[in-house]
Amino acid sequence: MPVLQTPRLLLLPLTRALIERRLQEEAFEHVLARPDGPLPVTFTAPWPGDPLPLFPAKLERLIRAGLAEAPGSFVAVTRADGRAVGQLGGKGDVDAQGAVEIGYGFAPADWGQGYATEAVRALTAHFLQEPGVRTVTAQTAVANPASRRVLEKCGFRQTGTAWDEEDGDLLTWAVTPATLTNEYSAE
Repeated sequence: MPVLQTPRLLLLPLTRALIERRLQEEAFEHVLARPDGPLPVTFTAPWPGDPLPLFPAKLERLIRAGLAEAPGSFVAVTRADGRAVGQLGGKGDVDAQGAVEIGYGFAPADWGQGYATEAVRALTAHFLQEPGVRTVTAQTAVANPASRRVLEKCGFRQTGTAWDEEDGDLLTWAVTPATLTNEYSAE
């Protein structure tokens, strides 16, 4: 899986070993692979944010499939100090219409610094370059205007509403290659 880059972040593949480690320890250091060599990364207790409850099921799927990495899932790491600030990725396979849904979560201490916008923009560009993907979708809780702003800054347009038992009222979003400005790259 590629490493995605933004001006301030590296998006490194989320590995099975990393998920296992996070489920055992709240805070730790872990060395992640990157193209120019290993990178020691600091994982604080709040990492990965909202996606943490999904880790046990994700780990089980990886073990059953014999995979070392979670396809389409990344750890957002600051280039400046090697700190894990978030986790993001696809929430499933590409559907019959060529759409893939993304999700993301960042540590509360890192909210409001533009990390989510950088990371979501890079992830979206990555998925829109994948064969068969025509649309990237997302959902935000109505009560989460910051997440809505992230998607708007990344070129997403609101497509409707939905409801979720855990998050309540949701807004649905989509972006296509025609509405995306690709400012970031994948190695």
